[in-house]
Amino acid sequence: MSTRAAVRPWPRGARVGDPGDHAAVGSDDVVTAEAVAIEVPAASLGVRVASGLIDGLCVLGTFITLTILFSVATIGTDEALFEAASILALVLSLVGAPTLFETLTRGRSVGKLALGLRTVRDDGGPIAFPQAFTRALIGVVETYLLLGAPAFLVALLSPRSKRLGDHAAGTYVARERVQLVLPVPPPMPWPLQEWARTADVAAPPPHLVLAARQFLARAHTLEPRAREVLALQLADRLTAYVAPLPPVTAPPEAFLCAVLATRRERDLERLGREARLRSRLLQRRRG
Repeated sequence: MSTRAAVRPWPRGARVGDPGDHAAVGSDDVVTAEAVAIEVPAASLGVRVASGLIDGLCVLGTFITLTILFSVATIGTDEALFEAASILALVLSLVGAPTLFETLTRGRSVGKLALGLRTVRDDGGPIAFPQAFTRALIGVVETYLLLGAPAFLVALLSPRSKRLGDHAAGTYVARERVQLVLPVPPPMPWPLQEWARTADVAAPPPHLVLAARQFLARAHTLEPRAREVLALQLADRLTAYVAPLPPVTAPPEAFLCAVLATRRERDLERLGREARLRSRLLQRRRG
């Protein structure tokens, strides 16, 4: 919906900045399709070291096992074949097995499984073969050849405890065993219930919805003047997506709550209708 030329309930003042364009998303936040920032906390350096030690023991065990198997398979052959088998066992132990395991488990090694960790992309998504291979390949140098010194120093200076392999692959190690707490949706203010029932409320951009959600969740922590200015700025932006405009007596914060609550209710109704329609279509096909 385009911006309309109409009398607004609040004056348009000089803007210090656009709160919708600079929504505060933390470095460990992932924004869902509903414009809710969900924190995906990174693992601490100590937990990563413990996980790495477990993985190192697994690599050593894999190498010993493969070496024994290849030695039995190449017994009685020439020495060159035995050396080639030993090199193959080393490569499979250091690169092949970790890459395959993390790819199949979508970011979890044995150490990470034991400590409740997972390797994820910087955007919070699951890793695939390229990320797992890059981490394993660089890990051979920084973890095994150099005894983990570069990995430890780089992770110590990184906000997310990322080692060199993580920086190259665009990943970090996140904690899985964290209770997910979503913010409570804003309620519908009763003075605006009648207006919201008949108002045409288009879907605002996700960054503007996120900014409004974050403001309402943190408004009680703001200085009164800053709270008033931010509420006016956000309400002024949201008036471009509603028709008719709210009553002139509506406080900006109440208007924000009304818009978000209205969009949420209507989106839930739409999703419910689509689910019922799919259910009827599936029943007809089965019938």
